[in-house]
Amino acid sequence: MDQVYVRPERCMGCRSCEIACAVQHSRSKTLFGAIREEPLPQKRIFVEAAEKIRMAVFCRHCDDAPCLAACITGCLYRDEKGFVRRKIERCIGCWSCIMACPFGVIIRDRRKRTAVKCDRCHELDVPACVAACPTRALVLVDVDALPKEKRRQVVLREAEGA
Repeated sequence: MDQVYVRPERCMGCRSCEIACAVQHSRSKTLFGAIREEPLPQKRIFVEAAEKIRMAVFCRHCDDAPCLAACITGCLYRDEKGFVRRKIERCIGCWSCIMACPFGVIIRDRRKRTAVKCDRCHELDVPACVAACPTRALVLVDVDALPKEKRRQVVLREAEGA
């Protein structure tokens, strides 16, 4: 299964991913249309900074998803691709999922009194945040191939230092 992988050393903190996410989840699907919508579309990815590092934080669609277990109405469910999604009509605004999320990436829509979370742009081949990242700090990777790529990077770094 492909997952969005974060390379914090490449993140400039430009927030292009946040804008792309909000636009993708807007009614118009265009930047100029989205900024005129009422209410404004909400992002589902957050660029955070600490010390000298910036990094995008978003739903990891955990295998053992605490938010899914905490949802008392069945609003949150796992789809056929393995992503934790929501049936908005079932959300009662209890915020159990928000309290359970270890990453703090589920937010609330105050107007609709519903939880808002990343759906990994399930209708797209490449999530909007990944497609918008100018430095490729966000990339779509095959989880099973990731360890091999990390080992290759270790070898390359060692070869440069020798």
